[in-house]
Amino acid sequence: MAGLRARTPEQLDAMRRAGRVVAEMHHDIRALVAPGVTTAQLDAAARAVLERRGATSNFLGYHGFPAVICASVNEVAIHGIPDDTPLVDGDLLSVDCGAVVDGWHGDAAFTMGVGPLDPTSARLVEVADAALAAGIATLVPGGRVGDYGAAVAATVHGAGFSVLADYVGHGIGTAMHEPPDIPNEGRRGRGPKLRVGATVAVEPMLTAGGPDSVVLDDGWAVATCDGSRAAHVEHTVAIGEDGPEILTRLP
Repeated sequence: MAGLRARTPEQLDAMRRAGRVVAEMHHDIRALVAPGVTTAQLDAAARAVLERRGATSNFLGYHGFPAVICASVNEVAIHGIPDDTPLVDGDLLSVDCGAVVDGWHGDAAFTMGVGPLDPTSARLVEVADAALAAGIATLVPGGRVGDYGAAVAATVHGAGFSVLADYVGHGIGTAMHEPPDIPNEGRRGRGPKLRVGATVAVEPMLTAGGPDSVVLDDGWAVATCDGSRAAHVEHTVAIGEDGPEILTRLP
């Protein structure tokens, strides 16, 4: 199994710059989300950030993907294509996006409600954020990838939710997806060892129902088989000497 590469200080600085662009995209998208807004408008807001910061998108054109964000609503867990359908009160929205600066990548996702959420959806968002935090806390020198998956799964399953099957996090650097896979379920002490300077994109994907999913007719959007709602959260993280450094949030 492929291991994780350590980055130089200069490379990490480029990834910090890319991560800040992604965080700014999230900030501007969150501020725009409201009933009546379309996900195509959210995509336009993300494009404006990229242009303003002189960054490029690692989503646009990736295997033919037509947008700079994935916008996934309700039972769509990941990879939703933005369109002109207006959001409505009570929708559960997940947004995933990335940026490239000087050849180095950032990638992150968040889930939020469009207006007030029903109790189960609100709890799903809380648990997703808690699972991401629990997973990130394990990303320390000498730890193992399995430690991360065990922490995420314990948080998700402990709340009565499911981990989306077949989809994982990943290494990240000069490509958006690099080895190794970072599963959201695992066994402590197993998997590749974490090294100082390594960079990963970790992304709990969870559902309020079962773990099974289906790719929809557009060839991209992944929805739950049982129609239950889903949440997706993600950060790009560097393994620091003193613990994890989240690269995709504003200082």
